[in-house]
Amino acid sequence: MRGSDVAGTPSLASIVWDLFRARREGVAGLVRRQQLRSASLVTHARSASRFYQRHWRDCAPDASLRDLPPVTKQQLMAAFDDWLTDPRVTRAGVEAFIADPTRIGSKLCDEYFVCSTSGTTGEPGRFVHDPHAVAVYRALSMRLFGAWWSVAGAWALARKGGRLVAVVGTGGHFAGEGWTEWERRRDGVRSRAYTVLSVQRPLAEIVAALDDLDPAVLIVYPSMLALLAEEQAAGRLRLRLAFIELGGESMSPITRARAADVFGCAIYDIYSASEALLMAIDCPHGRLHVNSDWMILEPVDAVLHPTPPGELSHTVLLTNLANRVQPILRYDLGDSVVVPTDPCPCGSPLPSLRVAGRSGDVLYLVATDGRRVGIPPSALAITLATVSAARRAQIVQTTPASLRVRVEAEPGADVESTRAFAVAKVRAYLVEQGLRDVEVVGATEPPEQSAQSGKFRPIVPL
Repeated sequence: MRGSDVAGTPSLASIVWDLFRARREGVAGLVRRQQLRSASLVTHARSASRFYQRHWRDCAPDASLRDLPPVTKQQLMAAFDDWLTDPRVTRAGVEAFIADPTRIGSKLCDEYFVCSTSGTTGEPGRFVHDPHAVAVYRALSMRLFGAWWSVAGAWALARKGGRLVAVVGTGGHFAGEGWTEWERRRDGVRSRAYTVLSVQRPLAEIVAALDDLDPAVLIVYPSMLALLAEEQAAGRLRLRLAFIELGGESMSPITRARAADVFGCAIYDIYSASEALLMAIDCPHGRLHVNSDWMILEPVDAVLHPTPPGELSHTVLLTNLANRVQPILRYDLGDSVVVPTDPCPCGSPLPSLRVAGRSGDVLYLVATDGRRVGIPPSALAITLATVSAARRAQIVQTTPASLRVRVEAEPGADVESTRAFAVAKVRAYLVEQGLRDVEVVGATEPPEQSAQSGKFRPIVPL
């Protein structure tokens, strides 16, 4: 099957053509590609990665992907040099590379894209992507644009010369900044059209820079988009965008609808990670469709058994079929997801899911009868979104049975009454979950973003 063999680096055009054919062939074509590519990747990992040779030593030589034991980030980082399949790439070399901020978006060993995680949810990750994976990610971005294509959006994009601004965490080889800089280095056109703004900058500076740059496309974290929407509504920001791309955090439907109304353009979401870019893209019906011809996502429970559709998973196992230099097979991604029980109205053959948040973000609270109850972060985030006087709100768990609610009030709103209302809403929700005895207190300190990544976490577990 031309364009689907991952043993080499086919052209971007051939990968795009294969993506088109896969959709045309429907579920059967997607499944066939996934099976061929997963079998090829397993064979490659067995022969080229010392880590997988050890990890799978008790598995049958002909074991299928789902019969192989999962892996964790801690396991892979601990065996970094044995994990990678190119002996030129070592942990020491990668650490030296990411220690130099001037090399963000440049090539390691003249061919590899490197990104890192901040470690706010555990051990920092170091991820290396080969040229084939990079080509696949670029092709998938075209699939994303195709899902949202419109004449008005295409004209707005062309009229502004494809100007794009990414407001993301900077200074640490994070995926958002790294990928944008990687693309800027491709040619002079992208170098002039693409700009990275640090989300760590003061809001007023970001607003002024965006007005000066006048982009057609804005890539942004949902928490920052909510703030920018307020600036736009107040007239302090005057953007006319073709579309907005979200990533890195969850966003409540209420907040997203408000931002779409304020900016007057399409807002789409991508499910991406440093381990695998563009795992899923959303459609106009708000569902995330997994790029299942190149990515496998397995929702599982706490003991790693498959989670049925309609139920919240404990985590999800990722297999990235595009990357061979650093094979990722059945990797515990740490996100809680739900697979819908009904087909998406958009008619896409790509499977869909909803991301509830990281499993590490799930609040586990102690009920009156001693039960340990898990609360998905999306539920609490939506509860906070109903506090209309709150510009931002954040829940911080301090003990197994106590929470602090941080609130930043809208301009002109009374902080104390807004905080009290938010506390009451959280308490009412917890009572409905059988958590009557959980202590909920209003915090005097404001909501805080991560000092490392610049991302805002509305729910911070113990």
